[in-house]
Amino acid sequence: MKPTILALSLIAPLTAAAQTPPVEVYGLLDAGVVVERGCQGDCARTRLDSGVASGSRLGIRGRESLGGSTAAVYTLEAGIKNDTGANEHQNKLFGRQVFVGLEGPLGAVTMGRQYNLLYEALTDVADPFHGGMAGNAGNLVGYTTKRYDNSIKYKSPRSRSGLIGSVIYSFGESQFNSKVNRAYGATIGYAKGPVNISITHQRKNNLLEANATTPAVDQSARNSLVAANVDFGGVVGYAAYGHSRGAGSNQWDQSNPYGAMVQTLPTDRSRDALFGVAVPRGATTFLASYIRKDDQGLANRDADQIAIGASYAMSKRTDFYTALAKIKNRNGGNYAVGTATTRGRGDHAINIGLRHSF
Repeated sequence: MKPTILALSLIAPLTAAAQTPPVEVYGLLDAGVVVERGCQGDCARTRLDSGVASGSRLGIRGRESLGGSTAAVYTLEAGIKNDTGANEHQNKLFGRQVFVGLEGPLGAVTMGRQYNLLYEALTDVADPFHGGMAGNAGNLVGYTTKRYDNSIKYKSPRSRSGLIGSVIYSFGESQFNSKVNRAYGATIGYAKGPVNISITHQRKNNLLEANATTPAVDQSARNSLVAANVDFGGVVGYAAYGHSRGAGSNQWDQSNPYGAMVQTLPTDRSRDALFGVAVPRGATTFLASYIRKDDQGLANRDADQIAIGASYAMSKRTDFYTALAKIKNRNGGNYAVGTATTRGRGDHAINIGLRHSF
């Protein structure tokens, strides 16, 4: 009887696994050397960093058919600092993404912590560096928050004509006011053949409630972005134009002492332009971009970023990368060169690293 019992104990988990919808465990590890210059105060000029070209992560995702063309989908994704083993997002186990939803012929509806539409348009459509390395467009363009908590997102299926669309709504969940911390946005786009274009607008309410010692501070953000890329055959061209309004609408780190002699207040309105290229040559892809931030505020803290980089694909899952970016700040601006997961502390930086997905 003992061999029979042992055999059944081994077969039972396998049978259950066969009947359970497939679950995919995936991840990415990215580590590189970051050299920063032009920073003041607390700045480790040379360091080993995690998440330079892409945020390191460990995730679980799955899909269960519910009959017909409808399926339940889910994702749980945690950010990892593989240089120290720490969690990338403090106090959040699955800080990168965690959502559940339904997907069918009419599109997908998902609920949870998700990327906002402006970040997706900037990273996936407009930026040749795709939100990573020293040249990432997020150093100057767009909104500091990449994800919305408590959000519902709808994505349309891609039509034969190439038209696509998305909307997102994030509940503020404030006990004082339903508008506090609320966010919403929409994207309409066209993706067919070599052309990819998107138009996105988002609004984030973040009115800090007053208390006995602190007055209410309006840190709302309104961002509009037109993003595009076109594959010309051998060269992919990238471009974007953005308009940002509101005290919280721009990339700005008030704790950064760069330009500390000037009052560290962000602009409440700006216009941003980006031009870039990606040139694949065999296993190597060369990257370059130029970004202009036109500060429309009284301080006129304009900034320009120029960046070059390259990635070499050692295999389908592993690549080696390097990048160099320089920001020229004006009139006391303190915009810094960051990476995919850090804001950065200096006005120019060099990255050299390795990325592997599994």
